[in-house]
Amino acid sequence: MLTPLSGSSASGKKGDRDSPLAAALKCAYHLMEQRIISNPKDMMGILLFGTRQYKYFEEPRDPNEPPFPHCYLLTDLDVPAAEDVRAIKTLVEDEEAFLSASLSSSSSSHDYILTPVDKPRADTIHKMLFAANNLFAVKAANFLNRRLFIITDNDNPTLSIKHDKDLSVIRAKDLYDIGATIELFPVSHGDRPFSTTTFYDDIVYKDPAAAEANNAEIRVSRSGNGLTLFASLISNINSRQTAKRALFSNVALELAPGLTISVNGYNVLHRQAPQRSCYIWLDGDRPQIAVGETTKLAEHSAKTIEKTELKKAYKFGGQFVYFSADEQKKELRAFGPPVIRVLGFKPRAIAIPPWASVAKSTFIFPSEADYVGSTRVFSALWSKLLRDDKVGIAWAVTRANSAPRLVAIVPSREQADDESGTPYLPAGLWLYPLPFADDVRPAPAAAEIAADNYREPSDALKDRMRIVVQQLQLPRAMYNPLKYPNPSLQWHYKILQALALQDEVPDKPDDATVPRYKAISKRAGGYIEDWETALRDETGSAPARGGAGIKREADDDDNEPPKKSRKIMTDKAAAVLNDAQMRTAVETGGVEKMTVVQLKAWLEARGMSTGGRKAVLLERIEEWAEGR
Repeated sequence: MLTPLSGSSASGKKGDRDSPLAAALKCAYHLMEQRIISNPKDMMGILLFGTRQYKYFEEPRDPNEPPFPHCYLLTDLDVPAAEDVRAIKTLVEDEEAFLSASLSSSSSSHDYILTPVDKPRADTIHKMLFAANNLFAVKAANFLNRRLFIITDNDNPTLSIKHDKDLSVIRAKDLYDIGATIELFPVSHGDRPFSTTTFYDDIVYKDPAAAEANNAEIRVSRSGNGLTLFASLISNINSRQTAKRALFSNVALELAPGLTISVNGYNVLHRQAPQRSCYIWLDGDRPQIAVGETTKLAEHSAKTIEKTELKKAYKFGGQFVYFSADEQKKELRAFGPPVIRVLGFKPRAIAIPPWASVAKSTFIFPSEADYVGSTRVFSALWSKLLRDDKVGIAWAVTRANSAPRLVAIVPSREQADDESGTPYLPAGLWLYPLPFADDVRPAPAAAEIAADNYREPSDALKDRMRIVVQQLQLPRAMYNPLKYPNPSLQWHYKILQALALQDEVPDKPDDATVPRYKAISKRAGGYIEDWETALRDETGSAPARGGAGIKREADDDDNEPPKKSRKIMTDKAAAVLNDAQMRTAVETGGVEKMTVVQLKAWLEARGMSTGGRKAVLLERIEEWAEGR
């Protein structure tokens, strides 16, 4: 929801030529682009208030008595369509369209959408709040999260008239009663500060707990500072993004017998990938969304099988064991009610070895819904774990009928803490999944993975490479994933956006992961050359890649692709294990994890039969091991 903001900076800088209204509309367009990708089902609308003209989704009964005067609904509250986004884009990018945005051909040439009223009206603000309430009630009645963003530079819209101020307070309370919240984004001009105490403190309700936690007041964006007005508005709005939907809610965290608090879990780390949300049928006059139907047919008779005729079963011992839906849900997956039960505490370095990372972590935060005082106990646990550099070991069933896991409760430091290795992640506790015995495979012995021609480099060569690595380190030796968006995903979205908005398709994607070769050469080029010279002096030749590299170079000279020879694969696999290593693999059970190609290669290298399936090959090798 935007307000016509009057005035522009007197400065001649490029960024200062944009009026606050233009910056606010650019901010709305930027948010539309973001939310269409990140939250495609969100509804957005733009309502201008204080304008000379009016427009609403309902036609007024009496043109002389509009229900919401000086309120112009620029885009209706709905999922943004491509036409709406294109219209806003034209408005913010084309200066002529911005200055001459007229209502229609039937309107006067002086009736512009963005023209403010000649004389401010004290009743405009409570009319706007009533219009917003009506929009929420009609267009988004089933939405749980409804928010009204007010971007304005007028800190006294009621002109200190008590009647209009009281009506505005009532309208604001009506919004809060239906579950909507009001967010204020004030803009100040020059040195004149924006005072929230004059009016907006009475209609914007602040959460004392949130204000105390954030320790920050409403941030004011200032005009006349070049590009900083638009950037400040975007930053302020992004800082008040709604909280992520909880992965699980109000789960009991049992610290000890009789000491339980409740926590919520959030999926902060998640890999995002392009997803097709629907299928489109293109053979008609216009594209339509295709609705799919699934029909199950019998294999031999092609008879349609109803859902009631299907049974679920597990194959065990060569036979099918049948289960009903209730048995599968209530008995096979019944591990008790959701709970996170602390089993003990261990030093962090011992409890979490590098190889124990098997799944992404879940961020947990206290909830006062079931147990009052959970926040205080949670904070004490977090502080104690950080101070002692320990983690908790817990048994976790986070959802009903979900598989249980052993997790480590790992604390993360404050984002402003210099010792925090992840300043882009929130401070709190994380559930770090630990592997079970079945999830861990035995690591190969050092003799198996070491090459025959491996040679330990000298200390002088290591020191030279250490200098190269130091020159190529990131600032503060820290990787921030927020600075490196997925180039494949961003390219996918850019193509979709260009096709939907009828823009030109970009030539190439913006890839922030491409190495900066000039900077690398400038910082470490000389050190790399010194290291290469030292390597040649120490080894007497350039680093070789072995026989496979020489064979590939010979194939490239003949301009013929290398052929996959079964004999080469056999010889390569046969050289993996010797007799002693194979006997050890048979005794420890590691031979069962080998592939059929490896088993046949080993048997063929020793003149034994390679016929049969994997079970026959394993039996033949086990007989060989027993005979030895």
